Amino acid sequence: MATLVRYNRIPTFFNPFYGRPVIDRYHNTSPNVPAVNVKEVETAFQLELAAPGLKKEDLKINVENNTLTIAYKPEAKADETGPKFTRHEFGFNAFERSFRLPKTVNADEIKASYTDGILTVELPKIEVKEEKVVKEIAIA
Repeated sequence: MATLVRYNRIPTFFNPFYGRPVIDRYHNTSPNVPAVNVKEVETAFQLELAAPGLKKEDLKINVENNTLTIAYKPEAKADETGPKFTRHEFGFNAFERSFRLPKTVNADEIKASYTDGILTVELPKIEVKEEKVVKEIAIA
């Protein structure tokens, strides 16, 4: 059975903090990456990413080389006229989550929606036709 898994460019055996997020130069991952739920139903995989407080226009989703990537990069604001904070804890860090797609996902029909802080990505399944190779081999 094919499943969606988190894709890291560094194999787990290189990660000295097994079980913790991998931090590498290719991804801006940290312990603050959004949580993801992946469900499999009969006709599709459903991916839900918790991203409260963001705008749907700021989230980027793409598929390349059978890898689904969801990314957020906040705009750099140079707002000098705003209030000066004594303590400023609100804010959103850039993140990127990547998932390797199984061969049963139809990448052309992927749909996404953002409601109440949850990004839902619908990954429809397709039938993978297994070709039976029947060939007679001549004996030399």
